[in-house]
Amino acid sequence: MRALLQFSRAVDWLNAQVGKYAIWLIFAAAAISAVNAIVRKVFDVSSNAYLEAQWYLFAWSFLAAAGYTLLHREHVRIDVLNSHLSKRAQVWVDIIGFAFFLTPLCMVVLYLGTPLAIQMYQTGETSGNSGGLIRWPVWAAMPVGFALLMLQGWSEIIKRIAFLQGQGPDPMGRLADKTAEEDLAEALRARAADPSPDASAASDAAPQR
Repeated sequence: MRALLQFSRAVDWLNAQVGKYAIWLIFAAAAISAVNAIVRKVFDVSSNAYLEAQWYLFAWSFLAAAGYTLLHREHVRIDVLNSHLSKRAQVWVDIIGFAFFLTPLCMVVLYLGTPLAIQMYQTGETSGNSGGLIRWPVWAAMPVGFALLMLQGWSEIIKRIAFLQGQGPDPMGRLADKTAEEDLAEALRARAADPSPDASAASDAAPQR
């Protein structure tokens, strides 16, 4: 389990780094869109390459950050039944979902998508639109993104098994940092629960941002 947890931490770090920089792809797509609009309006010049570059960047940001999104438990979940289960039952539901649904799906996409990306690279296929871009860079986003997602799914399985064995923290909460409002609300709740001078001092010392 110690070795598996080290692997899990390495995967978490990898997807955290990828997610940290994927946001810049959105910024680049927005910048290209703005420049394209300005050039088109001012000089009456445009190209399909600008539009396709935006699509490519969005595809990369969406797919490459899929593992990062799973790491922070930000994927859409409909927990109509799951929310009524015990903590251990919820953990088991996640383990089964990651092992028998997420992993096979990622493997199928990798099996079918990787040869296509390689084929696009080898043939140098370009877009059918006038002035369009070569296709392989956007096709490469699919195997890369699903590989990162599958690795993160395995990391989540490891963390949940460790939790069930008492060797890790609760893996079910979100990792997002608390906002200033959440810090204040927590301090107020603590003060209401224990209105002693020590509690009041603690709430007054709550982080201010």
